[in-house]
Amino acid sequence: MSHDTDKLIRQLSLVAFLMAERRPLTARDVKGNVEGYSEMSDEAFARRFYSDRAELLGLGVPLHSQRDEFTGEELYTLRSEQYFLPPLELTDDELAALQTSLYMLEGKFAYAEPLRLALQNLALGRPGFDDAPTATAMRVEVRDPDYSPELAGRLSKLEGAISKGRTVKFGYRSMSGGEERERTLNPFALLREERGWYVVGLDVDDGRTKTFRVSRIRGDIRFATRRERDFRIPPDFEIDRYRGVPNWQVGQVRGAARIRVSPATAWWVERTYGERGTLEGDVFVTEYASLQYLASWILRQDGRAVPVEPEKLRQEVARSLRRIERAHAKPPKVAAEEQLVAPDGAAERPAGPVVPERFAVLQALLAYLLAACGDERDAVVPASELVERFGIPEESLEEHLSLLNLVNFGGGCYTVYAELQADTVRIDKELYGDTFRSPPRLTPLEARAIRLALEFVGPSIAAGAHTPLERVRRKLEQTFGQFDDAQAPEPHVDGDEEQLVATLSDGIREHRLVELEYLKEGESEPSTRVVEPYQLERELPNWRVHTWDRTRGDERSFRLDRMRSARLLADRFEPRENFEPRGLRDARTARIWYSPDVAQWLIERGEAQPLVDGAAIAVKPVGTPEWLEVEILSFRGHAVVLEPEDLRLAIAERARVLGHELGLEPQPVGG
Repeated sequence: MSHDTDKLIRQLSLVAFLMAERRPLTARDVKGNVEGYSEMSDEAFARRFYSDRAELLGLGVPLHSQRDEFTGEELYTLRSEQYFLPPLELTDDELAALQTSLYMLEGKFAYAEPLRLALQNLALGRPGFDDAPTATAMRVEVRDPDYSPELAGRLSKLEGAISKGRTVKFGYRSMSGGEERERTLNPFALLREERGWYVVGLDVDDGRTKTFRVSRIRGDIRFATRRERDFRIPPDFEIDRYRGVPNWQVGQVRGAARIRVSPATAWWVERTYGERGTLEGDVFVTEYASLQYLASWILRQDGRAVPVEPEKLRQEVARSLRRIERAHAKPPKVAAEEQLVAPDGAAERPAGPVVPERFAVLQALLAYLLAACGDERDAVVPASELVERFGIPEESLEEHLSLLNLVNFGGGCYTVYAELQADTVRIDKELYGDTFRSPPRLTPLEARAIRLALEFVGPSIAAGAHTPLERVRRKLEQTFGQFDDAQAPEPHVDGDEEQLVATLSDGIREHRLVELEYLKEGESEPSTRVVEPYQLERELPNWRVHTWDRTRGDERSFRLDRMRSARLLADRFEPRENFEPRGLRDARTARIWYSPDVAQWLIERGEAQPLVDGAAIAVKPVGTPEWLEVEILSFRGHAVVLEPEDLRLAIAERARVLGHELGLEPQPVGG
């Protein structure tokens, strides 16, 4: 067996021994009874036992120790009431809500496998867990634009490093300069933000806590040392301090800016950025680390936000408008497609997908096999059932069963014997087997997977299953109490957003019209629309609803964060035959050039193709000219529409007019 397999069996056997004895045990008891330790020297045993204890604690196994006041020896216990999941009083609707989160996220969620295992443990012995997806899952689509097996593999490696306190090394390409160099990091936590996944930790090279975007990591993530543990997370570290930070506040704060916003926009600014600034009448006051990013945000508002101070911010907006006007007022100089980087076939080797810890899989599998026996001494279950429930590759099932058969604690005391026979698995319950029939307590990784899932799809679950998200989460907290974790951000559920999802879900389910008050990009005032809602979609982090817009007589998709309100009407509609809303299905397209300063970010997201000079080219669907205008404006001259010509010239004119509207010094095209 490999070293890792030996360690896995040793740790499972240690858990079995401590659970079965039900009394405080010394290290000498462990060495003499648990196979895997008995043949070690005292020095090797001390080293391995210390390492195994630390790893078990990291996996959520509540191994307790205290010193004997008479002998001075350390005594170890593992109480069943702490190891097993207590009875969790979830209603069928609440369990269905958790089940729905798995269906909605599977294959698109970096923590899909730990989530599957956690829900398997929670639902052990509950009928209906394998039923077809609920209606909610069918009405809502969740997509993560940054998801890939490679990204999921990196998150898995970083999770392991965080739980074990291990320093890691990796190549990293920064966005600012584009150069790649090796970084050494003590990782503290992972964070999903609007721009993607980030790891937060101590940069060992300069001693500062920083955030690194996981998609910019290059090559393998490696442990920096061979030590069992390299660092401990500082007690004052709080991941929520790094959450929800707009890009203009990333880095060292350089000052505060004042931006006048239109009354029709103020409600949206307060709802979206209220935690990162304040509204003083019609003036939005916000700290900034980057004037350039703040200028991008102002330009994206397309006249609904006017820079007041500092003067450098006004100058940056004015310079950006001049660059945009210049770049779009005349035909482009190059045929960009001729400069595309040719594929060299040397694509980076993708990392494997995230899988839950083998220890946790075997724990859950053991509980499931024993529960299948019930009060009998044996049972037979279909092999396909185990493959599907636990996500075990069919060719690896026999290996998993063989490992469980080795879990023992000396003297012929085993927990189970399971044998693969053709397409079935025969189970024989061994001595002490009944001790382990309950599902084990969730590991921190599994608890985090549930927490993230509830946040990602929570509003739709709450709406579709009529189960308030906070009630489900509160029960989970009270039952196994593993959410008090400085490494896991507090779930952020926008009450307004949840209410919007609930209203639209009711409209979809009941075929009722919905009246929206909507602030569209490029418009200064909200408009009222009456729509037939058909499908909700979450393209992380934004929610959209796909509809037939009766006001405009066309299919339209609306972002929920720009809805001021949604009201369910009494009138019903007959669903349109063969109508499958897909957003920008028949939209015009535009060819857009991106400068090297911003190209890498779009290439990382798969939205553009690289050019030989470091720039990038993309062909994008254009819902409306107004959408394209604000999109191009936000790049401050680093994005240029190559064609069609009418849209390119319209952007040049809009940049010229916007300078006047914002009260900025007009700039001539050639100046």
